[in-house]
Amino acid sequence: MTTQKPTWIPLLVLLAVAVLALFTDLPGSIPTEGIDTGDTAWLIVASGLVLLMTPGLAYFYGGMVNHKNVISTMLQSFIAMGVISVIWVIFGFSLAFGDSIGGWIGDPTTFFMFNNVFDHKLSLGSADQIKFTIPFALFAFFQMKFAVITPALISGALAERINFKAYVLFMVLFCICVYSPLAHWTWHPDGFLFNLGVLDFAGGTVVHMSAGWAALAGALYLRRRKSHIESNILPPANIPYVLLGTALLWFGWFGFNAGSALGANSLSVTAFATTHIAAASAGLSWILFDVTRGKKVSALGFCIGAVVGLVAITPAAGFVTLPVAIFIGVIAALVSNIIAHWRASSNLDDTLDVFPCHGVGGMMGMLMTGIFATSAVNSAVAGNGLFYGETDLFVKHILALAIVSAFAFGVSYILLIVTDKIIPLRVNEEEERLGLDISQHDESISE
Repeated sequence: MTTQKPTWIPLLVLLAVAVLALFTDLPGSIPTEGIDTGDTAWLIVASGLVLLMTPGLAYFYGGMVNHKNVISTMLQSFIAMGVISVIWVIFGFSLAFGDSIGGWIGDPTTFFMFNNVFDHKLSLGSADQIKFTIPFALFAFFQMKFAVITPALISGALAERINFKAYVLFMVLFCICVYSPLAHWTWHPDGFLFNLGVLDFAGGTVVHMSAGWAALAGALYLRRRKSHIESNILPPANIPYVLLGTALLWFGWFGFNAGSALGANSLSVTAFATTHIAAASAGLSWILFDVTRGKKVSALGFCIGAVVGLVAITPAAGFVTLPVAIFIGVIAALVSNIIAHWRASSNLDDTLDVFPCHGVGGMMGMLMTGIFATSAVNSAVAGNGLFYGETDLFVKHILALAIVSAFAFGVSYILLIVTDKIIPLRVNEEEERLGLDISQHDESISE
């Protein structure tokens, strides 16, 4: 067992938060007037389903890395459930959904330490543009689960060479400087993308594009693994882990997308249905495209394809018809497969293809939403997509795609530089050779 220099700073920070919590006075009960019990019951379940996605991601990623890095890779997902949850309560939710400052960011004092959350009125926005039939606190916790999984997604691109302490610091900075602003722009009724008319039903922009572009920035900044340079990459440690992770992600995604209807209603049923069929279509598309290259049908291929389908349908789930969801799944998987194939033959070391799957998948979903969104499915669609002969929504989505891509990549790259100045981002060559399970955590599994 290796030792490291003791440090008190992280614990002292947590203790300070704990003491601060003692002096935060919150109401003991939640107002019941205007609450729909059916909607509330569904959102409680949906929140649990979305949280389940993060352990699912841990298994999905953990099965794909080599046997020396399984525990470290899985922990990078699990630690987000601790770190981001606490930050969300302190000021993360306020940055995303607090009183808007010019449409760019929320006021961090609005819901500081969840003050004003439990007794908040059942609406959001300066003119109460969004009405709720669920407790506002439940909405806040539902949104927390989205914030948790987003930085965990990034970890797949950095796997097998990231310093765990630096990863945690980067995760914190990313949540504050990238995720929260994007959530505010897109989902707060006073956010500038929301008011522009950009549609993102459940996080194609906020979650997947932001994670994908941050992953690309991380892969470029950290540079290639030694095994990647030597073309000596070890095989995936455990394909059954990948299958299990895919099952948990697929199951949890029903909460992710159908829950984003914020009620047990017809729109949630539409999102539930489009989510499932897009994943099924994309899984088939991925493996059948592999077959055209002379590859055998693989469990790994179907799993990756299904996840790409889930990513691509996320922004569109409550805006498109069921047949369109099939098209979105098939085309998104083909495009992501092509990009992943290109990446594998390049010098870009995105360990688990986070950018080709989540970044490209998210962008495909955003474009498809601009093409196929229709008010016949969701009355919130102010103008139909390009497929229905209208151009306004599609142009707005092209503009938003460019803005979000530049912002997420540029700010993430700056945060990587800042993090590296504070804590070295990359482990040394010997630690990489040993594997991060041993070098970072003194834990290991048998081969």
